[in-house]
Amino acid sequence: MTEKDFEELLDDVATTLTRQVRDDPALQVPSAFEDRARLLLRELAHEKGIEVDPVAIPQVFPDIVVGEFGIEVKVNSKNSWRSVANSVFEGTRDVNVRRVYVLFGKMGGTPAVRWGHYEDCVCHVRTSHVPRFEVEIGTKKPLFKKFGVTYEQFRDLSEQGKMDLIRKYARGRLKEGEHLWWLEAKPTKDQEHSLPLQVRLYMRLPQAEKRRLRAEAALLCPQVVKPSRSKNKYDDAAVYLLTYHGVLCSQARDLFSAGSVAMRADQTRGGNYILRALQDIEAEMKLAAKRLEDALFVEYWGVSVPPAKRIKEWLARADKLAKGWVPSKELFRD
Repeated sequence: MTEKDFEELLDDVATTLTRQVRDDPALQVPSAFEDRARLLLRELAHEKGIEVDPVAIPQVFPDIVVGEFGIEVKVNSKNSWRSVANSVFEGTRDVNVRRVYVLFGKMGGTPAVRWGHYEDCVCHVRTSHVPRFEVEIGTKKPLFKKFGVTYEQFRDLSEQGKMDLIRKYARGRLKEGEHLWWLEAKPTKDQEHSLPLQVRLYMRLPQAEKRRLRAEAALLCPQVVKPSRSKNKYDDAAVYLLTYHGVLCSQARDLFSAGSVAMRADQTRGGNYILRALQDIEAEMKLAAKRLEDALFVEYWGVSVPPAKRIKEWLARADKLAKGWVPSKELFRD
């Protein structure tokens, strides 16, 4: 069967299924819809003198395999042609499938069924614990065009190569003050990170953990040294604690400028509270500079910096942000 033959068959399947899902609501259920689509493929192909045996293998991409052709079946109960699809890594793809199509049943509004070429339908990546494609019949913004590669070229990339493209795409969609909570394609055991299910309150953490987290946030976010009236100076630090550690700090300024942290070593009131707070955690910041994974510095600083040079780089950045004092003349003097 040629590609043209198969696409003509899909035209017939979509037309017949559109009529049937409107007449029989039971076929609007995803499992029933897929079963009916597979049966129709066989019946309509037989009428054309073509014998095919559509196979459905659970947990394999795509849902239906017909020789070198595959069909990913999607159903949306709403009046929308968009749906979450498979993992971007396609680890369960049938190795015999050369060409993939989407057969989509839109059950909201007036039920209808349409098909499209898979690569033309992929429109977005939903970033969860496993990044997944989203597909949309008739999309005007195919994802692979945004990537600057074809679907076949994307498939041939390593997992790291795929994640590089996806991270670049996701970063381009971030608003000011937003950061990615997932950083690596395959973190090492020591660097494994996922968004915690339980959010903890910063004020209830043990003192040692508070100091460690403040040091990490200060190191990654040198803008905390900005003048007190600067807007959003603590936003990145608060976002880091929440997205990377699942720690909620309702008053982010208390991390660095409250008397409770600025006067730990010296109870004298007044002076530069942010300087005093940072002096108190210099040792923890040095440890964080050695320990934190490079992907975090790429995410928050925009560049990769070797551990031995991170404190020097932080001071250079802080010097440009501070007003009325020079961090490099006050901090890490040893």
